[in-house]
Amino acid sequence: MNVHRPIKTAEDLVDAGLVEPSQHGAVSRVAERYAVAISPAIARLIDRNDPNDPIARQFVPDAAELTLLPEEREDPIGDKAHSPVTGIVHRYPDRVLLKAVHVCPVYCRFCFRREMVGPQGLGTLTPTELDAAIAYIAAHEEIWEVILTGGDPLVLSPRRLGEIMERLKPIAHVKIVRFHTRVPVVEPERVNADLIAALKAGGKATYVALHANHPRELTQDARDASARLIDAGIVMVSQSVLLKGVNDDADVLASLMRAFVETRIKPYYLHHPDLAPGTSHFRLSIEEGQALVASLRGRVSGLCQPAYILDIPGGHGKAVISAASIAAEGGGCYTVTDFRGEEHIYPPKI
Repeated sequence: MNVHRPIKTAEDLVDAGLVEPSQHGAVSRVAERYAVAISPAIARLIDRNDPNDPIARQFVPDAAELTLLPEEREDPIGDKAHSPVTGIVHRYPDRVLLKAVHVCPVYCRFCFRREMVGPQGLGTLTPTELDAAIAYIAAHEEIWEVILTGGDPLVLSPRRLGEIMERLKPIAHVKIVRFHTRVPVVEPERVNADLIAALKAGGKATYVALHANHPRELTQDARDASARLIDAGIVMVSQSVLLKGVNDDADVLASLMRAFVETRIKPYYLHHPDLAPGTSHFRLSIEEGQALVASLRGRVSGLCQPAYILDIPGGHGKAVISAASIAAEGGGCYTVTDFRGEEHIYPPKI
C-alpha cells in the first residue's frame, strides 16, 4: 500500500491496513495516552502480511501498552533530577542535553520519554526558555558537548536549527554538538542542503546519532540521506534499543550492526530497554541481552560492536552491562555500578 501522509489516529491505522477494525477501540485508548505518528516512509516498510513484523512492532500501537507495572516510571532515567533550567539536563560534568523540542516525526512504542513527547507533551522551548538554556551552557565552562535531543531536533526547520547553532558558536568551551535523531530513516527527504548547512552553522564538530533498531530500516533512501550528512563532514554514530520481537536475535542484531557500518555509521550504543510505562512487552532480561551481545563477538567485525548500556533508574547515568558493572543478586535483581563507583539495585525496590 502506498502511503502519502503521516498516520496519527486509530482511524488512520485502520484505513492503512495496520490495525484490524476489531482492534480500533483498544488502539484508540492507547492513542489517548501516548502519541501516535507513523511517517509514510515507515508505513511503506511494514509488512502487512506478517503479524510479527518488527517494523510494525516499533510504531503501531498495541493494547499491551495499557499494562503498567509497579517498577515502571514516567521519568525512567531521571532527566528531571538533573534539569537545572527548562530544556537542559546536566547529568555528566562535561556535557548537557538540550531538549529544544518534544515532537517527533514518528513515535516509538517503547520510548523512554513517552510521557513527555507528542502533541500533549512538553512542547517546544519558548524564546525565553531557549535564552535561559543557552545562558546556562555559556555560564558553565565545563560543558564541552551539547547534545540536542527531545523529541527529535531535526523536526525543527533549518532556520531554527541554524539559529541554535549560531548561538552556540561564540561559546568557546563548547567543542562538540551532537544531534540524536530518527529523521534519516523515517523522513529521509528532510536531509537536504539547507538542513546540512544548518547543522554546520556553528562551526563546531557536528555529530549525528541515528536511531534504528532493525536492518530493514536502513533502506537505500536512509543510506543516501546518511551519505549526504557524512559527505558534508558530519560524523555519524548509531544508537539502538534491544527489543523483544524486533532485534532479539543474533543474526538480526549482526545484520543491523553491519548495515550501520556499511553506511559509514559507527555502532555506538545498544540500550537495554528502559522502565517506561506500558513497555514491558519489549523488555528482555539482562541475561538474554548479555548473551545476544556476546554472540556478536567473533560473529562480526570489531567495527560492528556497540556498547551494551543500561540507564540506571533515578538519574544515575549509564552503565556498560558487563561483569565489571553489573552483578546478579538473585530474584531477578542486580547491583549496577555507575560511573561514580556508586551501587544501585535494578530494578529499583518498590
